[in-house]
Amino acid sequence: MTKVGICIALLALASIALPAQSQKPGIARSLAQVKFEGDIKCLTSATESGDPDTGPSTLILKAAPGCKVGWHYHTAEEQLIVTAGTVQAEMDGMAAATLESGGFAMMPSKVKHRFSCESKSECIMFVIFDRKYDIVWVKDNPPSTAK
Repeated sequence: MTKVGICIALLALASIALPAQSQKPGIARSLAQVKFEGDIKCLTSATESGDPDTGPSTLILKAAPGCKVGWHYHTAEEQLIVTAGTVQAEMDGMAAATLESGGFAMMPSKVKHRFSCESKSECIMFVIFDRKYDIVWVKDNPPSTAK
C-alpha cells in the first residue's frame, strides 16, 4: 500500500472510530422576535441561550423608563451590557455608574448591586450569568459606602 493509501485508510478509520459530536443549534433573532415575560412590575426578560435553572445563560432584559431594581445579589457572576437607553448601575463598594449603549458592568458572585433605567425610553440590556441563576433580595441592609 502506498503512503497516500495508508493516509486515506487511517483517515477513514479515524472518522468511523470518533463518535459524532452533537452541536448546539445556532441562534439568530431580531429584537422584535424576542418574547419578553414579566419578572418585576417594570422589568421583563427572555432567555436568549443556555438554561438559567441549570447552568450558564444569557438573558435579555427590557426595563421601562424609571424602572428601579433594588439591592440584590446572585451566586453567579453577572455581566451586563447595555444596548439601548441609559442605565445607572451601582455595586457595593463602588460609586454608581451611568451606562449607555455599549456600556458594560460585571458584578462578582454575591456582590450586592442594583440598577435603574434613567432614560425616557426603555432600556435594553443583555445579562450573562456564569452558572445557575438565583436572586437574593437585600432588605434593610444598605450597601457599604462607595469607595
